[in-house]
Parts: sequence; C-alpha cells; structure tokens
Amino acid sequence: MPIARITGQGLATIALSVALLWGIFIGERILVRQTLERRAQVMRELHEMQRGHRTEPVSSPLPLPAHSPRVTVG
Repeated sequence: MPIARITGQGLATIALSVALLWGIFIGERILVRQTLERRAQVMRELHEMQRGHRTEPVSSPLPLPAHSPRVTVG
C-alpha cells in the first residue's frame, strides 16, 4: 500500500531538474577546460615574449634649448 504517489507533473519536474543539473555540470566542465587551455596559451605567449626579448639601449636625452621658458607651480 503506497503512502504517496508521484504524479506525472512531479515526475516531469524531477526529470527537468535532473536534465538542468546535468546541463550545468557539463557546461562547467567545458568552461573549466577552455579556461585551462587559455591559461596555457597565455603562459606559452609570455614565455615566447621573454625568450625573444632583446634589450636596446635608449638614446640620451636631448639638451633643453636655452630660450625655453621654465614652468613653475606655486
């Protein structure tokens, strides 16, 4: 003798909830995988930039012309 019965509407609600839960779970896994791939790509790009980085000497500053006005604040 059953104490309670699940109606068709209740069973449909349970099925929808389970499907939604699985959809969220699979979506999260896809998002995490894409994030890890993007992080690996950024790390590779940073490594390449550091390996290819060549230092170049900067030029000396140009002397100020004698007739340039000096701006003071105060």
